[in-house]
Amino acid sequence: MQGPAIFLAQFMGDSAPFNSLESICRWAASLGYVGVQIPTWDARLIDLEKAASSKAYCDDLRGRVEACGVKITELSTHLQGQLVAVHPAYDLMFDSFAPEHLRGNPKARTEWAIQTLKYAAKASQHLGLNAHATFSGALIWHTVYPWPQRPQGLVEAGFKELAARWKPILDVFDECGVDVCYEIHPGEDLHDGATFERFLAATGNHPRCNILYDPSHFVLQQLDYLQYIDLYHERIKMFHVKDAEFNPTGRSGVYGGFQDWVDRPGRFRSTGDGQVDFKSIFSKLAQYGYKGWAVLEWECCIKDAEQGAREGAPYIANQMIKVTERAFDDFAGGAVDETLLRKIIGI
Repeated sequence: MQGPAIFLAQFMGDSAPFNSLESICRWAASLGYVGVQIPTWDARLIDLEKAASSKAYCDDLRGRVEACGVKITELSTHLQGQLVAVHPAYDLMFDSFAPEHLRGNPKARTEWAIQTLKYAAKASQHLGLNAHATFSGALIWHTVYPWPQRPQGLVEAGFKELAARWKPILDVFDECGVDVCYEIHPGEDLHDGATFERFLAATGNHPRCNILYDPSHFVLQQLDYLQYIDLYHERIKMFHVKDAEFNPTGRSGVYGGFQDWVDRPGRFRSTGDGQVDFKSIFSKLAQYGYKGWAVLEWECCIKDAEQGAREGAPYIANQMIKVTERAFDDFAGGAVDETLLRKIIGI
């Protein structure tokens, strides 16, 4: 495992050190981070189309980042990936994720999103990256708690269409040698293990269809986030270290009662302040040989972002496990002796 790293999306702002690539990278390095995950929708950090077409631009970008003391861990297209699949009920709210000239034109917006993801594949290749973070988008999320009941075949049709939109993108990522890691997240059609399995099957078990594992979203769904690793570790290629807590009351539970985040039973917390058992998560990921990055994603309704970032780097570093190369009882063993082995088993 590599890290600690930090996702820059929630920290970018209008004042220094959060308003330029070099200054925010130097800030991250000063806190002890060794990697940064870059949101590609912020033009101050990357020109994605240029990165897709110019290896020289990417070499320069990587050099500028590394001169600040950190590496680029992955690129993120969470906002653009969301726009690959948008149900009309959400058009107005998601229009802000698209360039202004595409707003009010869902078809053109989807085409732009698909092309943007393809740019991200090539940019990742040029930067020497092997994984990419995104959202799946959603066509049937509005039916997640069905009333009236879902018509027969609706779920199958929804995942068939979602896969049809993503498969050409996945193929481009495959050509570039980069895994697409979907953040499994409520609001997306890929929001738990069962939905990921449906999508994976609909893509023909595409080798580039993988998972960004973020346990905070599983706490809020009351899903077993440790067993999730046991079930899907072969597809987990990215890891967001984000905390959460769930404290249901007689007034409100999983759905939150339309309350603000601070008043919801399920809410995100700064890393180390919530209920996520990170010690067990890091142990399981180490057990299964996870080789990707441990990336802090800060989202908290109580603690200040800079304090969360400052505390996050040592917290992650203290959780990371260097996997042993020998068994603890090797001292009591001996060289292989075939004759002895045969005697022990009685032959």
